[in-house]
Amino acid sequence: MYAAHPLEVSRPDLMALVDKYDGRAPRYTSYPTAVQFKPEVDADAHRRWLAALDPAEAVSLYAHIPFCSRLCWFCGCSTRAVNRHEPVSEYVALLIQEIGLVTPSLPGRLRAKALHLGGGTPNMMSPADMDLLFAALREAFDFDPGAEIAAELDPASLTQAWVKAAAGHGLNRASLGVQSLSPKVQAAVNRRESFEEVSQCVGWLRDAGVGSVNIDLMYGLPHQTTTNMLETVERVAGLRPERLALFGYAHVPWMKAHQQLIDEAALPGPVDRLDQSEAAADHLIAQGYVRIGLDHFALPDDELAVALKAGRLNRNFQGYTTDDAGALLGFGASAIGVLPQGYVQNTAQELGWRAAVAKGELPTVRGVAVTPDDRFRGEIIARLMCDLRVDLAAVCARHGRSLDDLAGERARLKDFAADDLVRLEGAVVQVTELGRLLVRSVCAVFDAYFAPEAGRHSKAI
Repeated sequence: MYAAHPLEVSRPDLMALVDKYDGRAPRYTSYPTAVQFKPEVDADAHRRWLAALDPAEAVSLYAHIPFCSRLCWFCGCSTRAVNRHEPVSEYVALLIQEIGLVTPSLPGRLRAKALHLGGGTPNMMSPADMDLLFAALREAFDFDPGAEIAAELDPASLTQAWVKAAAGHGLNRASLGVQSLSPKVQAAVNRRESFEEVSQCVGWLRDAGVGSVNIDLMYGLPHQTTTNMLETVERVAGLRPERLALFGYAHVPWMKAHQQLIDEAALPGPVDRLDQSEAAADHLIAQGYVRIGLDHFALPDDELAVALKAGRLNRNFQGYTTDDAGALLGFGASAIGVLPQGYVQNTAQELGWRAAVAKGELPTVRGVAVTPDDRFRGEIIARLMCDLRVDLAAVCARHGRSLDDLAGERARLKDFAADDLVRLEGAVVQVTELGRLLVRSVCAVFDAYFAPEAGRHSKAI
């Protein structure tokens, strides 16, 4: 039996666990995952699903801005670097056209309870671009007075003027991509920013009244060590952001060609990655942060920590969230929408997206209709990802299923239990602290589509 905390486990034992369980696994921001999206779910299906929405229910909105001022070599997002503003402003004009293509299919003027600007780098938009985009969104949707309006921001290109303009449109949650403050790590991934620049950005956001700041960090980057990881975490935690995210770098150069620019020999191995992650987590917990799920941390009075305690934590394509809207409408190249019937996705190719919207066509190119079995397994996976615990009997009861339907999955979990990665108490599965970073592998046990030999996902640690 192993110790309860990863840093208390001997290195040989950790290596044995890694060899056994650190296969490739989805991140489970949806179920079914995007690997299962097919072209059979097209624009016509999207229109039908939009028309069937309940007009009394609020929705969430997502707008994808696929531009950056620099291309970071670790990036797994759908984006490109530009040094002129014209492509961005032209894109925003088409984004507004796409909103106009979607609204006629809706069953009426819907309420919006949240808007997430993702990327890429949304602060590549000018204040004038934002004026146009927000005007179009507010014309199409009734925003709740307390609507959450969030944006992902790059400190290197953020300005105080942009922050003030965004706050004027209701920005109340911001996420700064920092990743690492080590100059050696930054040089290895084509990224530069100082702690002073990050601190200045946080100050601008605070001064503008943005009440919640998140900072994204990464472990497993080239030349990253536990020492320089902790140096970054210590400095960033000193800014007291309401939330932090600590993501493991996913090296998938067969999917993202620019990752081939990273020196693979400089990448830390899985045990070193685990050391970095757990040492950073321990430091954040010591600083008063609550550990949430796989990779998030929040101050105890933050909505995310409150939702975790109350069993209301959710997970979507933006990660852990308190958003409980039954539908998410996605706009922009590669954007994914979530509807009661399933998932829809726009073409990821920006040129293809531009061409479709310019012709007056919805740019939906793939998706998946969700089956009753998907909903059943999706709830199990969501609870494991969010709560690290699931009562299989209770989930079965809610879906009219029998525990016997999960006999094979429960048998496969016995190996995890023998290695102290989960505890099995009757029908309850509890992920241990040692198993937390392998929770994706635990979830994969319940994934009816998972094919480990396909190699389509990043490593679990």
